[in-house]
Amino acid sequence: MREPAAVLTIDQRLRSVQLGHERFSVVGHDRGSYVAYRTALDHPGQVEKLAVLDCVPIVEALEHADARFAELWWHWFFFATEQAERVITADPMAWYRPDARRMGQENYDDMVAAISSPATVRAMLEDYRAGLHVDRGHDEADRDAGRRIACPTLVAWSRDDDMEDLYADPGAIWESWCEQSPRTAVIESGHHMAEENPHQLASVLGSFLLV
Repeated sequence: MREPAAVLTIDQRLRSVQLGHERFSVVGHDRGSYVAYRTALDHPGQVEKLAVLDCVPIVEALEHADARFAELWWHWFFFATEQAERVITADPMAWYRPDARRMGQENYDDMVAAISSPATVRAMLEDYRAGLHVDRGHDEADRDAGRRIACPTLVAWSRDDDMEDLYADPGAIWESWCEQSPRTAVIESGHHMAEENPHQLASVLGSFLLV
């Protein structure tokens, strides 16, 4: 078995050159998946493997948006309004409703600290705002140019989230975005798969990244 490439988080990839990793694998969940697949599209010579969790490309999500999407994911569009910061920061615990029992105390404490910061809330909202405009434009440009993800790709989603309700087979949506047919996996959890079923997720990622 060959030596696996380094597996870096999104923050770590920014320091990859300094760390000496010329090639690496990237894993992203939800919003982090958007950064992950953009890295693979923009830097095909550096990303060896890609894993996207609970995600379809932003342009696909918006083009699939129907009444059910609007009902389940209405927050995407609310976050684009000027009122969003005021509503959320007025009572962030009521808005986000973190669950210490499901998340674990350490994760819970980190999340509460983050959502209690107005600057952090603003940063979260700006990410969603970019998704509706800048990020969608990048997806459209790549699709029009026929650019696809070159590296092996894993697409995984949560059984108890809404990915199958919205997209039936999320893996099928990724087919046209990848040069190689993506590997797929379903994690037996809700949306927060790393906290709710870390053992299965680690097994799925390990079998993909370390072979």
